[in-house]
Formats: sequence, structure tokens, C-alpha cells
Amino acid sequence: MKTIYFAGGCFWGTQKYFDQFEGVTRTEVGYANGPDNAPSYEDVCASSGHAETVLVEFDENVISLEKLIYYYFLVIDPTSVNRQGHDTGIQYRTGIYYSDPDMLETIRKAYDEEETLIGAPLAVEVKPLANFFTAEEYHQKYLAKNPAGYCHIPAEFFTLAEDK
Repeated sequence: MKTIYFAGGCFWGTQKYFDQFEGVTRTEVGYANGPDNAPSYEDVCASSGHAETVLVEFDENVISLEKLIYYYFLVIDPTSVNRQGHDTGIQYRTGIYYSDPDMLETIRKAYDEEETLIGAPLAVEVKPLANFFTAEEYHQKYLAKNPAGYCHIPAEFFTLAEDK
């Protein structure tokens, strides 16, 4: 199994989105790449410096890192700084964080292709994972527990895998 971390705005929808894909074996929402102390949700909302992030564990024999990054770019505005949908603040920044340096070449290639496609500089951070703190239990699989919850990702993207 491999693990990649995606900050894509509100982590509720990002988690639900990635849960649908065959080969994704586990997801977990948390707070990444802020100060080294574990924050609460309230701390993150008060600009602790952490990004709402989803840990995505995947079987690379079933789904590639390239495909996951492709799916990631489908549901974010990669040129937006500290904002996705109606959510604003540093915790809603976009980022691809990796703990395996061997992933960097693949990430960079996908990033450069997306930047060329968009025709503008991207605001997506590409950084090694500095830290990841698991979010409170009530945030885990939040949209599965609260289907009417707000998300910047349009609902039709939650069944993208079914449409293939």
C-alpha cells in the first residue's frame, strides 16, 4: 500500500470523493503541515496554519498515483488561494503532500501538465508531509453520516466511479 495526502478545501467532501475509487483502501481526515502541536478543529478554524487534509491509502496495483492526482484536480480550483467553494481561510488551501520522496517525480509531472492545461500558475502546494494529526471522530466520514452537509464538491462527483 502507498499513502498520499490531499488538501482540497473542506476535508468532508474530499474524503467522500476519494472513498469511491476502487483501489483506495482507506481514507482519514486530519490536519497537516502546520505547527508540530496537535490542533483541535477550533484551532484550525482560528488559523493554526494546518490544512484540512485527507490521507489516501491506495493499492498501486489497482489505482495509480497519476490517476489519483487526476481525480484530485477534477474537484478543486487549483488557482484559488486559501479558498474552495464558499470556504475561505488558510486551512482550506490546496496541497499534495507526500511522505515517500519517490512520488515527487510523478506529482511534479501531473502538476506541470495541469498548469499547462489551465494556462496559469497553480496555487497547489507540493511539499513533503511535515505532520498529520487525525481529526476528531465526528469529522471522519462526515458526509456519509450527514448527507445534507455542505460540500464544495458537486454531488455528481461522488458517483464518478459508478459512471465509468
